[in-house]
Amino acid sequence: MNVIRGFGFSFLQVVVGLLDVYFWIVVARAVLSWVNPDPHNPLVRALVAVTEPVLRPFRRLVPPSRLGGIDLSPLVVLVLLQFVKNGLIYSFGFRPRFF
Repeated sequence: MNVIRGFGFSFLQVVVGLLDVYFWIVVARAVLSWVNPDPHNPLVRALVAVTEPVLRPFRRLVPPSRLGGIDLSPLVVLVLLQFVKNGLIYSFGFRPRFF
């Protein structure tokens, strides 16, 4: 039984790690949007390719034109990623340990 629990915990760590990496990818995309980078740069194209499918539906919910051109879709995605991550952690019964 401990082997199954250990595998579940390892799988949860991988998923949470991937969510953390994606969180920082969305942050990088948001910061890059402030400086208007070269759209032909391979790194910029990779960030856009990875984040655009997730950000596009949220841009339809909160269009930037209503907010003076400010795009809040990355903020919404970041908050949802944190909710999903914390929901996964708590649904598997793991509680954070505070010293």
